[in-house]
Amino acid sequence: MTATIIDGKRVAAEIRALAKDEVRRFEGNGTKPCLATILVGSNEASGLYISLKHNACQEVGIRSMDYRFPEGTSEEVIAGKIQELNEDDSVHGILVQLPLPNALQVQRVMEKIMPEKDVDGLNPINVGRAMYKTYGLLPCTPAGIMVLLSRYSIDTRRRHAVIVNRSPEVGKPLAMLLLNRDATVTVCHSKTNGIEEHTRRADILVSAIGSRPGFIISEDMVKPGATVIDVGMNRVGGRICGDVDFERVVLKASHITPVPGGVGPMTIAMLLRNTLAATSAQTGLGLAGTLMFEQEISSLR
Repeated sequence: MTATIIDGKRVAAEIRALAKDEVRRFEGNGTKPCLATILVGSNEASGLYISLKHNACQEVGIRSMDYRFPEGTSEEVIAGKIQELNEDDSVHGILVQLPLPNALQVQRVMEKIMPEKDVDGLNPINVGRAMYKTYGLLPCTPAGIMVLLSRYSIDTRRRHAVIVNRSPEVGKPLAMLLLNRDATVTVCHSKTNGIEEHTRRADILVSAIGSRPGFIISEDMVKPGATVIDVGMNRVGGRICGDVDFERVVLKASHITPVPGGVGPMTIAMLLRNTLAATSAQTGLGLAGTLMFEQEISSLR
């Protein structure tokens, strides 16, 4: 068996093309979609991710604003900037790049963002809405994973999904989305005993650890025919790779995402989708029926 490669780069490119058309439609109605980002500190990876997000906005025509603050900036200063952006009707989406410096509490910062402008889907109100399937803005990485599963006709109903990650950004919201799609979900983490015993039972296995070589999803940890979603990002021997031993697991799984080119491009594509969805909700201008695979998004409810 050789797994089908889930091409997130291709699907993301399709979403960007649709987003570009949608931006033109908004502009024709007198609205320029706008995303504002906030970066605190000098984390090199975070700076790269912010640049990629702004490049994507530029590609599709979304106006973007980039606010950067030095390490040690107080929560009051960050909260003040968020409030300013909340009150600016020309700004439709606000994103605070994670991780934040240790002195800042993520939850307190996310609570400051208006739920309607929370394009990362991490405001507690938006997180809570996932419990009741009433969400409009979803965390970007989990939403991207769900769209990929849909696009490759991977059924989640009555399937056992195992997620190796319990973060508020990935593991926890993804577990809720999979539960909402009738999967049985196991969440593993650093305190889980015998992780490999859980992963071997997974029909859908998601790993988002990013600590190779300390942690790796090896061939013997994967059930034959499983769908393997690799969210990990590691630099090993000068190259970027995921959590999964791709060369071996690809011979055992039914579907697998590569790193790079799998989940990463979808995370940014779903940020564009969320920005346009937020623009639509704030202006009353509806989204086109096929934008960003809105049918897949609707099916997550």
